[in-house]
Amino acid sequence: MLICGVKVSHDGGVAVVQDGRLLFSVETEKIGNGLRYSTLGDLERIGEILAAHGIPLAEVDQFVFDGWWDEAATGRPSIATRWRGRPQVAPVAGYVHSGRGSTPMDRHVLRVDGFDYSSYYHATGHVMAAYATSPFARRGEDALVLVWDGGITPRLYQVSPRDLAVRPLGSLLPAIGNVFPHLCGPLEPFRIPAAVVAADEPRQRQHLEISGKAMAYAALGTVREDAFGVLDSLIAENPPITDQACVELSEKLTAARTERLPGLTDADLIATLQSYLGTRLLDTLAAFVRRRFPGSPPNLCLGGGCALNIKWNSAIRASGLFADVWVPPFPNDAGAAIGAAACEAFARDRSTALEWNVFQGPMLGGATPSWPARPCSPAGVAEILHGEGEPVVVLDGRAELGPRALGNRSILAPAVSAAMKTRLNEMKGRAAYRPVAPICLASRSAEVFDPGGADPYMLFEHRPRPGWAERIPAVLHLDGTARLQTVDDDADTAAVRILREYERRSGIPVLCNTSANLNGHGFFADAATAAEWGRTRYVWSDGILYTAP
Repeated sequence: MLICGVKVSHDGGVAVVQDGRLLFSVETEKIGNGLRYSTLGDLERIGEILAAHGIPLAEVDQFVFDGWWDEAATGRPSIATRWRGRPQVAPVAGYVHSGRGSTPMDRHVLRVDGFDYSSYYHATGHVMAAYATSPFARRGEDALVLVWDGGITPRLYQVSPRDLAVRPLGSLLPAIGNVFPHLCGPLEPFRIPAAVVAADEPRQRQHLEISGKAMAYAALGTVREDAFGVLDSLIAENPPITDQACVELSEKLTAARTERLPGLTDADLIATLQSYLGTRLLDTLAAFVRRRFPGSPPNLCLGGGCALNIKWNSAIRASGLFADVWVPPFPNDAGAAIGAAACEAFARDRSTALEWNVFQGPMLGGATPSWPARPCSPAGVAEILHGEGEPVVVLDGRAELGPRALGNRSILAPAVSAAMKTRLNEMKGRAAYRPVAPICLASRSAEVFDPGGADPYMLFEHRPRPGWAERIPAVLHLDGTARLQTVDDDADTAAVRILREYERRSGIPVLCNTSANLNGHGFFADAATAAEWGRTRYVWSDGILYTAP
């Protein structure tokens, strides 16, 4: 059965699953250097994306739309989009099941202008994107799934493949995921008007960017645990369970700062808010697990945009509450099209596990630069990195799934000087506090990082072991931590071959890895765009090295 999952709203995309195997997933921001968080725009793009992968519309057995809220103000869940160049409203399933006669796996059968499709709740899509891609699904094991997304409170589910059940277990906190960006939004350096984020894309993109930036900016502040009680009382009086309630809570917090939180800088408050939310989440999660699973730690999957917070993820994993913790490389809405398709496969085919790999995004475009070009092996790229200390744009194969560059759409650079982080941030037009991630050979990750081990998707926090901070300063956050990406030593990707060759020359199994993209856009679609960007001397693509004249 050929299933096409569709995410129409922000982080729009199309994913195709056939008989339990993911064929590809394409996010619109990664097509033609699109803007970050782009919507699908026009439903006709579904056919265009399918055609680019050799799939006629007529061959798709089932289209599945991700659920959403009442974006089009119709009185029921709907998405404002376009169809054949005209405005169109597409009815969909809601954001989350209501609990009033509904279940997480409710299947909605819908039609718009003669186009038939099914739809599942947005939150359920996150559940299935996380579970179906997990090692637990592959082994046929039960797992808890914690979903904390922008529009919902953190909700816990249990997925049982043996009886094909997805059971809701309740909400853990009276706070939607958007509470963090809403509370940080009025603070420097993220200050935006304190109002509910409008539907227009520029303001929405600005809002969507805050959480990731605030996670890094928090390192400039000091966590004030004496403020936790103040936050407890404010949230108890003003539960932030809607966007408007988040805005009102932000106003209450601003009014309370002078009297009840004296001396807190904006950076201190951001650091405190991040720590507070993560602590309260773990507290309630721990109480639930100890009550329901005494002496038998369950598996846990994390989904929703909040699962991109590496500090929260790391605290949960380090708690010892769980047998294992899984976070997919696309826990946010970048994985929503995959989640929609996984819901349909679960409901129709009784398929609980997806066969997939992380390099199933868009194919690399064929446009090439006018720069001088020559054949160059990965060893040649490693020689440039080690001998010249120059960053190299590396573009190879299919793009990564999700928001992190993992080697196929990356800028690689030596990590041996703190000045390299400054240089990379300046090249990309980013603030100085923004981090650059390390890519490290898995065989040596435990030697270099604590805890080390396999972490292939930059979703957990690590610290350098003694003696290593001085050797790789460019990949450390301001608080001395690192958002590690490990790669298998024998993996057959260009980035791994380059890293292996670099280690042979330098003795260091680590390079800087930051995304190759225009500021505010998805990954470079081709080598020509990287050269036009013009911030690096070298662009390497498909075995060819292009050098700026």
